[in-house]
Amino acid sequence: MLSKRIIACLDVRDGSVVKGINFEGLRKAGDPATLARRYNREGIDEVVILDVTATIEGRKALAETIRAVASEIFLPLCVGGGIRGEEHAEAAIEAGADKVGINTAALRQPELITTLARRYGSQAVIVAIDAKREGGRFKIYVRSGQESTERDAVEWAREAADRGAGEILLTSIDRDGTKSGFDCELTAAVSEAVPIPVIASGGAGNFDHFVDVFRAGRADAALAASIFHYAEHAVEDLKAHLHQHEIPVRLETT
Repeated sequence: MLSKRIIACLDVRDGSVVKGINFEGLRKAGDPATLARRYNREGIDEVVILDVTATIEGRKALAETIRAVASEIFLPLCVGGGIRGEEHAEAAIEAGADKVGINTAALRQPELITTLARRYGSQAVIVAIDAKREGGRFKIYVRSGQESTERDAVEWAREAADRGAGEILLTSIDRDGTKSGFDCELTAAVSEAVPIPVIASGGAGNFDHFVDVFRAGRADAALAASIFHYAEHAVEDLKAHLHQHEIPVRLETT
């Protein structure tokens, strides 16, 4: 069985890492490069940078921040936020990203998924889906969770995979920043629908939440921010807990 991945998310605004609840009330949580350095030392598997206001403000993801983080880590780096076209993806990858995450642009230009997959390979293209429970379904929101759509998360994930996406980054807006646990029902629904890895996001508050999302949610990876940023939990302790629960993870060897 493939190892489950633990991913640290750096939500960046104006060069600083921020965190809120349900995509709102952002507060500063530290310097991106400093946090990335710590995570790299602790054994995180990947890092994701999300420029949380880039889409709203019509800006590109900050190349300077990408370069600073890339210089501190020796593991995969994904960048999302403001990737509105092929030129933005190119800028992110030239700055040091290994993967790009596309959300709003992918829904509005589905062909962009295929274009980027052909140019960089599917492994470099992550389609981010922000979903909220509404009327018995999982409805997709775009523009950093500010604008609703009529698209269903499971159906869109299936289409994104068909178009060449290498992974799905699935965020529960309902659980984001709440530390109440991942939405395992949402994660399982998408995981069962697509043949590509699904990264669960939104709601991590303790180690057992990760156990739940890997088991009940059938996630391939789990992403968190708050519990790592504020040094509430160390990555190596989380991995030790998962290992004790017979969930395969990459452990650091000395």
